[in-house]
Amino acid sequence: MFIRERRRRRIMEQPLPPEWQGIIDRIPILSRLSTAERGKLEDITKVLVAEKHFEGTHGLGVTEEMRVTIAAQAALLILNRPHDYYPRLVSIILYPGQYIAPHREETPIGVVIEGEQVRAGESWSRGAVVLSWEDVRADAAGQGHPGRNVVLHEFAHQLDAENGAVDGIPALPPDRYQEWEQVMSAEYARLRTAVEAGAVTFLDPYAATNPAEFFAVATERFFTDPASLLRSLPEVYEQLRRFYRQDPAGTFPAPDWVITL
Repeated sequence: MFIRERRRRRIMEQPLPPEWQGIIDRIPILSRLSTAERGKLEDITKVLVAEKHFEGTHGLGVTEEMRVTIAAQAALLILNRPHDYYPRLVSIILYPGQYIAPHREETPIGVVIEGEQVRAGESWSRGAVVLSWEDVRADAAGQGHPGRNVVLHEFAHQLDAENGAVDGIPALPPDRYQEWEQVMSAEYARLRTAVEAGAVTFLDPYAATNPAEFFAVATERFFTDPASLLRSLPEVYEQLRRFYRQDPAGTFPAPDWVITL
């Protein structure tokens, strides 16, 4: 552990390459950070780029832009939290665009459905995050689907998995679990009821898939559209504010396209 920490200190002591500075500057969700927070984010980004293996598929060559764009957004999630740089994560696998992956789903009545699904990303509880670079680039620039960010979504799953189960309950202080479960379970149940009734919902209906997806989708909204999340689901916002130790609604104005329900 001492050797690893010493190596990380050396990495963080290195100046940020000018091209990295420009890449981070072009990510709108990072523009609200204070000078001190920006420095912390840059240090975490350096370590993630150095320690994680980035691999392109289908002829995609991995560039510094890809590494830094992904690592900087992943760094945002752990900026103010105790962390060990996503310890279960080894590789970040990049597809040029959305891809087809095997899909297995069990319905509430126990019927198992197997097939294929088009995906922009996925997170494995151990080893890897898989991402569509086309979606990563659009989301990072604020040009993707409003409220969505595939990097934040999949790395939220990584945080969820750190306590051993991907169940929408990340590692929390012992006195926080009961309140977290009460708030998030109630909002998840309300969302499922609304989606099953065909109602329009503030969170993407995909959040009603299971509690893990609810946490990941809510995380996307927390960082990309915090003012609207605070207005629409204030208790969820408060749980995420305490978990991430950030308050983006206080420094991040609502975008023009926001519609609150």
